[in-house]
Amino acid sequence: MTRPPLRIEPLTRDQHLSFVAARPSASHTQLPSWGDVKPDWTAESLGWFDQEGRLTGAGLVLYRPLPKVKRYLAYLPEGPLLDWHAPDLVERWLEPMLAYLKGKGAFSVKMGPPVVARRWNTEAVKAAIADPAARRLRDAEPTSREPGAQDIADRLRRAGWRQTEPGSEEGFAVGQPRYVCQVPFAERSLDDIQRGLNQQWRRNIKKAEKAGVKVVRGGYEDLPVFYDLYVETAERDRFIPRPLPYFQRMWTALTAEHPDRMRLYLAHHDGDTLAAATMLTVGDHVWYSYGASTSRKREVQPNNAMQWRMMADAHELGAAVYDFRGITDTLEESNHLLGLLRFKVGAGGEAVEYLGEWDFPLNRLLHKALDLYMARR
Repeated sequence: MTRPPLRIEPLTRDQHLSFVAARPSASHTQLPSWGDVKPDWTAESLGWFDQEGRLTGAGLVLYRPLPKVKRYLAYLPEGPLLDWHAPDLVERWLEPMLAYLKGKGAFSVKMGPPVVARRWNTEAVKAAIADPAARRLRDAEPTSREPGAQDIADRLRRAGWRQTEPGSEEGFAVGQPRYVCQVPFAERSLDDIQRGLNQQWRRNIKKAEKAGVKVVRGGYEDLPVFYDLYVETAERDRFIPRPLPYFQRMWTALTAEHPDRMRLYLAHHDGDTLAAATMLTVGDHVWYSYGASTSRKREVQPNNAMQWRMMADAHELGAAVYDFRGITDTLEESNHLLGLLRFKVGAGGEAVEYLGEWDFPLNRLLHKALDLYMARR
């Protein structure tokens, strides 16, 4: 029997947060507060209601206006939060969403289903990196494939959704990363997690301890110190840094929503701050969000010390997963991001591929214009 389409209505922040709180995990980019971090976008919380008036799904939509035209790109980063495995996903869930967003003036919709497609455990990633014939992680045999993920992708394609092509440095392109590195914490003791670190990690943590590296938690007032290191990191790793007010907005918005949503960690040595990082928590999912470090005194291994403190704190919070966020899909030695992949996998991380981001052009002409604009940036 065909079920009727769900009703889409705006949600209050409290309704949205209550829905998220009832789930084990949701991306921080699907929280009401994330809209406050993005001043160039207009944010709206949407809810999916069944015939009995029960809230069954939620999503944060970010609207970006097209220059000189009152039309918008509607973006649901790492969302929406709904029953992705429902047999009537397209008709009952997504079609009402498209109709609602079209009515709001959207010319195109972009979303990132929070659906895992494939996983490669630590050993499989190491083997792929060591294999001279392997050029990309996606070509290596995965350890597991998530049941139903391929079916969801096929249904989206048939319904007219188009998968965004991955960039050349996957995980660092525009939008949210398709490939991430996660350390599973569920039902593991901290000793188990420590045993999962490779020899280099364990050696470096001991070195940092012996050298007297101290890792402390910082606050809003320490963000400029983090930012100086972040700018140095951007120059070294060849990416464009976000401005300091972005991180200040992030801190203010996320901690106002939940006092422990965002944390800042700093690694000190002899009065010198050598590394800093932000950590985000939603439910039992903890993310290492932004990291920064100086090239000075690398021999005292501040990054390993800081990450281990963050992992220990995440475990104490009851995390089921410690998420290192985006990783490169390329396995070529010449790629400067391969070292970062090795670092994350060395912590016992596994590579996880999501379904990626998908576009639905509601107005093909304007959608094409946006594609051309993005390609020229």
